[in-house]
Amino acid sequence: MNDVVTPKSRPHKAPPKKEGLARLQHAPSEAQRLGMAILEVLAGGCTPTEAATRLGLSLPRYYQLEARAVEGLVCACQPKPLGKQPSPDTRLAALEKQLRQVQRECARQQALVRATQRSASLSLPAKPAATKPTAKPKRGPRQKRRPTVRALKAVAMLQNQLAGEVAAAIQPDVSPSCSAVAPTAGVEV
Repeated sequence: MNDVVTPKSRPHKAPPKKEGLARLQHAPSEAQRLGMAILEVLAGGCTPTEAATRLGLSLPRYYQLEARAVEGLVCACQPKPLGKQPSPDTRLAALEKQLRQVQRECARQQALVRATQRSASLSLPAKPAATKPTAKPKRGPRQKRRPTVRALKAVAMLQNQLAGEVAAAIQPDVSPSCSAVAPTAGVEV
């Protein structure tokens, strides 16, 4: 193979960016005049009063513009962060996505808490004030869940069975001399 690089095989390079003072040629003429006057004052070529008079400004207004120019100079000298920086739109989209994930996780945790409370037959806490949910895509009519009713029936049935077993276990121990049987500690009858 031939290692000679011909002009046609060279990769295309972007034109060089305008550096330094070449960019100032496209600035509006009023801004150029103001910039030249401020630079002249900062360099010691004239006094602020002379520059303000030449520009047709009052001295306090000149000092305001000079302060803005120096602030802009300092801001332009700050180092730029490396790499691609996220735009506000992409940052907003990422935060909205994260919000949806956290809301789903919160709903999941709340459902787990409710299921645990039902299985332990604890009373449910009062519902907090309903907040308006964010716009969710509708999936159609939602069917009402009935596992709560079935679960409560199952708990009641188990409690009745337990009470019956305890009562059956206590019955043979009853002696004819005792008219009342005291329930054992920790067992509901």
